[in-house]
Amino acid sequence: MTAKIRNLLAILLIFSVYSKLSYGAELDKDQAAIEKTSLAVRAAFARGDVDTIMLYHHPEVNKALAWNKYLVGRDAVAADLRATFENFHLEFLGDKIESLKIHGDTAIQQDVVLIKGTPKQGGKPFLFKGRALVVLVRYEKSPTGWATLHEIIQPAPPDEEKHF
Repeated sequence: MTAKIRNLLAILLIFSVYSKLSYGAELDKDQAAIEKTSLAVRAAFARGDVDTIMLYHHPEVNKALAWNKYLVGRDAVAADLRATFENFHLEFLGDKIESLKIHGDTAIQQDVVLIKGTPKQGGKPFLFKGRALVVLVRYEKSPTGWATLHEIIQPAPPDEEKHF
């Protein structure tokens, strides 16, 4: 092997290692930004702060919150949240990420959530447990650079709310 070929291979090896390291750093940065997005949304839910929640939603968002409840657009999601917060205080008691895949400008996250709902007009609090599949996209107007584009909620069977 000539010195020229050996030098060329060394340069390619260094470039390859650097490329992998920078990709890993970028992935870590994206995961941290998505985690910040989730924390900010959960905190805003606890405050009933619709305006803050909407900062983390893409204008073309759509949500399937139940079999018979499909919302299209930020205005529809915001209106639904306002109606919910008029009647209930909601608090995330748990959020376990089952899977997070980032592919370029798109992230797919699957979580199991446990939410406590307390009626504002009195009544017994309730627990909601379910699975959420959330598709996030890079969105420069979001404080973290990521926003929900699509979300599907799958409620747990009735007896499962006791186990998280």
